Amino acid sequence: MSADADASDSAAESEADTAESEARSADTEATQSNPLVGQRHEAVELPVIRPTVSREDVASAGRVGAVAYPYRVYEAEVEVARPFMSPRRDSRVVSVDCSRRLSLRADRVPEFETRTVEDALVLPSELSPEQADEKARDAAFKWTLRTSILGDVPEVEFARTVDAYKLFWLVERPDGDAIIDSVNGDERPLAD
Repeated sequence: MSADADASDSAAESEADTAESEARSADTEATQSNPLVGQRHEAVELPVIRPTVSREDVASAGRVGAVAYPYRVYEAEVEVARPFMSPRRDSRVVSVDCSRRLSLRADRVPEFETRTVEDALVLPSELSPEQADEKARDAAFKWTLRTSILGDVPEVEFARTVDAYKLFWLVERPDGDAIIDSVNGDERPLAD
């Protein structure tokens, strides 16, 4: 009877180990390619906004990971019709953070490059290209309203559009983990 009990205990442990292993594997797969969280890559080649703070320059007590946010950068030309005068033409640079759905104003078009990023979490775009175009068009329109008295709706055309990722460094430190913007160097602590 004890041999049967040992065999059934061994079978039960084996089933529990298999179930635990499958659950762990499912968790890993979900983390590696969850459409809401992003996809983790050991190494991935991406078009990126050129970092001014390199991964090697970041002070860390441990690992330095990367998060890649999808951006769509526009060089917009805005033409405002003016009565009794020639139309006014302005250039605007609009960056649309396609993950957080934000349009941001920039002074100039950033430099881009293609690079292999190791240990990276690549976030998905929450906006289609058409939705990002509309956000950029709305932003350029609103910024023009702030600087001009309009007699008519301004025409907004995109002279150039670039899809790229902005990198953020995730830093492990004894006093708490932090996230660092690779372009401007801003650092924020990560909330638990």
